[in-house]
Amino acid sequence: MTPSVLMALAAIGRSASAFAGNSNTLPSTTTAARRTFLTVAARRNSNSRSQQLALSKKHARMAAAVAGSRYIHTSKYTMLRMSGGADDDTKAAPFTTWSFDAPCETMEFSPLHPATVQLADENALVTDDADLVIVGVYAPPENDGETSSAVELTGAAKALDEELGGVLSEVLLEDKKYKAKAGAATAVTRVVTVGSDGAKKTTKFALVGLGAADKISDVSSGAASKIGTAIATACGSQKGVSTCTVVLPSSVSLSEVSCSFYSELYADNRFRTGDKIKTPAEDLTSVSIVLEDSDNTATSTIEEGVKLAKGIYLTKDIVNSPHNVLNSLSLASSAVKLAEESGGTIQTTILDKDECEKRGMGAFLGVARGSETEPKFIHMKYTPKSGEVKRKIGIVGKGLLFDTGGYNIKTAMMELMKFDCGGSAAVFGAARAIAALAPEGVEVHFCVAACENMISSKSYVPSDILTASNGKTIEVLNTDAEGRLTLADALVFADEELGCDKIVELSTLTGACMVALGKGLSGVFTKDDDLAKQIADASEATGDKSWRMPMPDEYNELLESKIADIQNIGTRYGGAITAALFLQNFVSKDKPFAHVDIAGPVWDDASGATGYGAKLVTELIVQESKQ
Repeated sequence: MTPSVLMALAAIGRSASAFAGNSNTLPSTTTAARRTFLTVAARRNSNSRSQQLALSKKHARMAAAVAGSRYIHTSKYTMLRMSGGADDDTKAAPFTTWSFDAPCETMEFSPLHPATVQLADENALVTDDADLVIVGVYAPPENDGETSSAVELTGAAKALDEELGGVLSEVLLEDKKYKAKAGAATAVTRVVTVGSDGAKKTTKFALVGLGAADKISDVSSGAASKIGTAIATACGSQKGVSTCTVVLPSSVSLSEVSCSFYSELYADNRFRTGDKIKTPAEDLTSVSIVLEDSDNTATSTIEEGVKLAKGIYLTKDIVNSPHNVLNSLSLASSAVKLAEESGGTIQTTILDKDECEKRGMGAFLGVARGSETEPKFIHMKYTPKSGEVKRKIGIVGKGLLFDTGGYNIKTAMMELMKFDCGGSAAVFGAARAIAALAPEGVEVHFCVAACENMISSKSYVPSDILTASNGKTIEVLNTDAEGRLTLADALVFADEELGCDKIVELSTLTGACMVALGKGLSGVFTKDDDLAKQIADASEATGDKSWRMPMPDEYNELLESKIADIQNIGTRYGGAITAALFLQNFVSKDKPFAHVDIAGPVWDDASGATGYGAKLVTELIVQESKQ
């Protein structure tokens, strides 16, 4: 805006309606001020550039006087320009993001915590080189749900206690309420110890609960995961801890221990600078695990947990990323990056707008029309190293990178709508973990229709009729029920073009599911009992909690449209069910299909992204490979 126009605005009390140039709507003001504005308006409409820049000092002073503002004389334009061109000395942002003219095209991955988890040397003392020693202890047996006695030290814990002169027993005596529940830790006690080299040092000791002895090997108990979390918390809460030794029974799942250990130490520092950068357990360099009994597979199971943790890190990164970083372009580039780091087990294909139009993906493209960035249909194919495939599994994730609600704009929680990509985040995390774990016998197709639900002159609107790639027409009654539209074409792609034997889809689809189940569980919608059991078993094994939900056929009536094959919403009641029934229209009736609504557990208000879904999907695929 030129200085002349700014002064004219001051003359009329900075009125927006006056600036529109309509003299009939000018506010009441003095004749001089009115004349000044009309003069500027006329000159702005003139074809002469010199006339556009000219404003007499007399009129300028008059305008300023009328408005009561300070007069500033200027004889030329004062321009503010966004830097970013090739010739600019541009001040770089601390992270990769958009510029004024271009969207961001990449997303950074958070690195795994640098501490290593490994088996301890068999000949080393437990206290050698350890700043912190954590000893696992069993909970006393229960009778009718109540503990019958105090915690007793057994095995390696008892032997270490005797070596230390009863220090661990004293810890239990000081905390008589301690019941050694899985993952429950005691306070830290400092003891002067003597290492194998004869040197004295102060070592910190803590006990961690293993839970009941008869449940420690039961993965569904979640004991191993809680133990890993407790180890990470203890290391992080004690300043100056560089090395930690953990004494555990060989029956505990070291994969779960290492996975939860690293997951707990996740920190998203991609957008922080200086002293705002937070590193949990920043002094920690290594954790050594001492097993009571030898286990030749221990090292490999620890590595399995590390590989799974990397997948969870990526899931959290995607959900945590703001829209000025994560869009369809940067998610697509992340898929390419996954293929590059997979060692050849993942092949990534990105379908652009034209390819999607050729396939008739009208539902997906309808949602994507309003966005700055073009839609990207992401297809990642995992192939086992042997090349032998017994079955093909489709994993589909909702890829709404930001959801404004469209023209049915959201009136609350807008700032949280970056997590509407939680389904795609789970898919990406699982793809990363599966590529590293390399299960045999199963081919996995990861599909994400990536776009944003934004408002523009091109956006779809309520009453539009969209045509999905299977030919079904959809009446749009609400633009905030957009996820199911993008998923419709993704499901058709997995079903018809890829020919998957079964399909599991994950999405942050409905608030109705959160109302029904809260924020701790996902809702599982499927008519296939075998697939329902598979998901339930995977849920128990991983701690990604879920609950099977009903899919009554009579609710299909709620989706009947007056003018199209189907409408994209039902009534206000049973919204999670009608959303699931809507999706079933885009998968063959005889094909096992499950919709998992993860709207609740994908986000924690205190810590942000939870990483939900990555472990669940990975476990599902691992189960398939063993069948």
